[in-house]
Amino acid sequence: MSQIQNEPSFRDSVEIMFNRAVELMDLKPGLVEKIRVCNATYTVRFGVRLRGDIHTFTGYRSVHSEHMEPVKGGIRYSLGVNQNEVEALAALMTFKCALVEAPFGGSKGGLCIDPKEYTEAELELITRRFAYELIKRDMINPAQNVPAPDMGTGEREMAWIADQYKRMNTTDINSAACVTGKPINIGGIQGRTEATGRGVQYALRAFFRDVQGVKKAGMSGTLDGKRVIVQGLGNVGYHAAKFLSEEDGAPVIGVIEYNGAIWNEDGIDIEDLKQYITEHGSPEGFAGGEFIAHGETLLERECDILIPAALEGVINLGNADRIKAPLIIEAANGPTTAGADEILRNKGTVIIPDMYANAGGVTVSYFEWVKNLSHIRFGRMQRRQEENRHQLIVDELERISRDTSINWTLSPNFKEQYLRGAGELELVRSGLDDTMRAAYESMAKVWHERDDVTDLRTAAYLVAIGKVAASYHAKGL
Repeated sequence: MSQIQNEPSFRDSVEIMFNRAVELMDLKPGLVEKIRVCNATYTVRFGVRLRGDIHTFTGYRSVHSEHMEPVKGGIRYSLGVNQNEVEALAALMTFKCALVEAPFGGSKGGLCIDPKEYTEAELELITRRFAYELIKRDMINPAQNVPAPDMGTGEREMAWIADQYKRMNTTDINSAACVTGKPINIGGIQGRTEATGRGVQYALRAFFRDVQGVKKAGMSGTLDGKRVIVQGLGNVGYHAAKFLSEEDGAPVIGVIEYNGAIWNEDGIDIEDLKQYITEHGSPEGFAGGEFIAHGETLLERECDILIPAALEGVINLGNADRIKAPLIIEAANGPTTAGADEILRNKGTVIIPDMYANAGGVTVSYFEWVKNLSHIRFGRMQRRQEENRHQLIVDELERISRDTSINWTLSPNFKEQYLRGAGELELVRSGLDDTMRAAYESMAKVWHERDDVTDLRTAAYLVAIGKVAASYHAKGL
């Protein structure tokens, strides 16, 4: 999107928010600088023969912090990719991993390309060559640097990267752990595709358990019935909207896409809308709501929860003063600029920051990495043992019912549900829920107990920077 005059860039916004937090901390200037800067950024320019000619592409892989290794962070394909953006995203990854206690440093990668301009076969050639350039310099390695999907990439690209790594490291028994977000049949994990959207859902559930936080947002009650507007119906926005509307009773009344939006006060059927956009390429003509040509105006409409789930900087100096939602949850990276953040804080808007809100992806990536290193799927060892133990209890309850005069029966479906041991998907969701709850509680504690912390973003930075600093102290720095 075009830069608004005097609007901080994405990287500037990250720096401003970082500085605001460290001013409230008792850290030595040298340690602050060490945490602030990116350790290294590798730029690669490589050629691929396509359509009878050589095409040159530019890619990046930035390592922000190696306070813990390996470093972790996605690879995005976008024409907007540049060194500043990649380094800012790598910094966010450092703090995100620290906040949710994933044992990684922060990294990020990107390729300056519009993937829609190439066929699948061409994209595979480009991806494999990009991966080759990174792998031979240990910028992809299960013990050093582990990518994942991001904007413009998915499990297909991760499968190509994993295979390229295996071809170049044929004796590495842990090769599957070189990248996460892979398809299930080559070492992926159940629940990874939906993980970031599911994390947004769990983050909102955690927020609405926080009575004090809900009150600060000028709201009351639970998540049930809260009206939601979602900007971006990609992987993250789609899953967040689907789960909130179908499982939490929070109707999605607006969905914004780059080529228009849909509005329906009674709630939008997300599955139907997603299918319609997939088939037609645009929300225009969708029968389940009113089409709005200038979709960005929906950001400013009345709702309870606004979920920017696509691009950076969509909430900025140009529209922040017209945002009416009392609660914003940042499902995308950097959707709110530093200038807009200040305006919204002064208005009393509560923002659940990207560093926390979209951490579901890296959390489940961590689970996938552990699975690949352990070489066994979650639940395989204990699932049937759990079922057998539960069966003992059910058998005893049924025996008591038969042998006594007490007239009672088990509730419908209780036996089936109780006897079913947890498989990989249930364990992944349980681990993600626990992670999001614990991370929220760590932020909320700072937010509520410190008079000099007035927002969740600053609280998140304080918690994350504190953990990174503690890691450096433990290493003797």
